This record gives sequence, C-alpha cells and structure tokens, in this order.
Amino acid sequence: MGGRLDGKHAIVVGAGQTAGTTIGNGRATAMLFAREGARVLLVDRDADSVQETLARIEQERPGVVGTFVADIVDEAACAAVVAHAQERFDGRIDVLHNNVGIGAGDGGPTSLEATAWDRILDTNLKAMWLTCKYVVPVMREQGGGAIVNISSIAAIAGVGNLTAYKVSKAGVNALTQALAVTNARFGIRVNAIMPGLIDTPMAVDATARARGIEREVVAELRAKTVPLGRQGTAWDI
Repeated sequence: MGGRLDGKHAIVVGAGQTAGTTIGNGRATAMLFAREGARVLLVDRDADSVQETLARIEQERPGVVGTFVADIVDEAACAAVVAHAQERFDGRIDVLHNNVGIGAGDGGPTSLEATAWDRILDTNLKAMWLTCKYVVPVMREQGGGAIVNISSIAAIAGVGNLTAYKVSKAGVNALTQALAVTNARFGIRVNAIMPGLIDTPMAVDATARARGIEREVVAELRAKTVPLGRQGTAWDI
C-alpha cells in the first residue's frame, strides 16, 4: 500500500531509545516513516538499541531500513552518517529527523557544573547543527528536502532546575529558524517540534530509576501537570 513517504529517503538520528516500557520518540518516528513508505537509515550511538528498532521495522517492512552507529557529537561521525546515507540511497536524502537530546546532570543556574553544561549543549545543540551542516549541501544540490528538529516546550516555558536543557532547546529553535530562512530558496523546509510532557522511557523510566521510585508514580505526577490530564506519547510526536 502507498504512503505519504513513498520513494523518500530519510535519516532518523536518535532512532534507538532508553530502556523502558513505552516507546521513544525516535523509534516511533522511524517506524512510522517506514510504514509510510520511506527507506530509512537508523542512526544512534547505542548499537543494541538501534538494532532493536531495526528488528521491529523489519517485522513489518523487511529491507527498507539500515543502521549506522555513531556519536553525533563528533563532527567526523556526522560527516560519515551523511556519506553512508548517500551511498545507501543513491545520493539522495529527502528527510533528516534530529531526535537526540539529553538532560541528565542538569541543575539551576548557580549549581550546574560546567562539565554538565558542555555535555548537554554539545549533545542537544551542537550535534544537531553538525548533522544539518552535512545534510544541507546534499539537499541544496538535489533541489529540496525536509529537516525536522526535536526541540521542547522547555525552550519557551519555565522548567525549574533544567538550565542547560532549556538553553539548548531555545538554541534548537534559533538554529531551526536560521536554517529555514537561509535554505527556503533551495526548496528545503526546516521545522521544529516542541513536545510537552511525553511518556517516553527517557522521560519517565530513567527518571524513576534515578529517583528509586516506581515509573507509575513518575508518570502520574507528570500527567497531573498537563491540562489534558495525561501525557502525550511518542506516536503524537
């Protein structure tokens, strides 16, 4: 059956996920892209997790996905991701989906350690810029493409002691605007998604493990702060 992405070639960066009982944003995106007809390159630094994503997609649509293990904080790794995608997809990259993001070790403006600041900013913002840096020339040459960057509602809302995370996501919004404005004439669309409270393994399971409490308790506390009374899911994203 045909889909919205028939004939398209997509890179999903952050296609693995933290261990947990629900599905993460990157995995859900990769699965949906494949269901809609795209050929997908799954990129993650966790080889085991990205293989799990591959296995789930292969159950539905064999042969449409491949994996590439890389830490995109490293510029050479970003260049290698794009080179591999070009080789796999006969030179064409239609979609870049940037999903990578971390927040562990964050804190208030005066309590945050410089090493945590650097790690979060490098992962959430610098790495996203690097993937775009190497994909944009390909999309310009072919006459178009689409880039989707996962930001966060934290970029524009008060979030307490998440200083580096908030700054990094505000930076993602600014980066997205800069990319969109400078590449519109090449037929490249660049957009950001700003999720609120989503029931993903990174947001809920990892928090529960860190605090030594049940995930259901964390999920319930988060849901109570949402006007709808429930968290979103990765499928919403």
